[in-house]
Amino acid sequence: MNERLLPWTGPEEKPCYLIGDGTGYVSRVADQVETVQLGMAGGLLAHATELLAEQPQLTREELRYLVRRLSESLKEVKRIADSRGARLRDLPESVAEDVKTPDAAPTTG
Repeated sequence: MNERLLPWTGPEEKPCYLIGDGTGYVSRVADQVETVQLGMAGGLLAHATELLAEQPQLTREELRYLVRRLSESLKEVKRIADSRGARLRDLPESVAEDVKTPDAAPTTG
């Protein structure tokens, strides 16, 4: 049995955990929520980049709103990264080494 940090919080913003083998209904819902959160983060980042390029003189209110949304999104993405990192650490050593070893060398260009 493994413990998984879920991509949402409970009362008072306390973390929620799932104990299980990662194949149940709640795990599948958590995977779907993570996918949505990551997609929204990518969309928000693209919007922020475009907004800052097109309107370099944002009002104070616009900038505060953008920073709040980016902060919320970054908190969600960090929770996902923490959860996935913890699950990778829990993998058996033989599997963990396969995950850590890239199939091909990274390219630049």
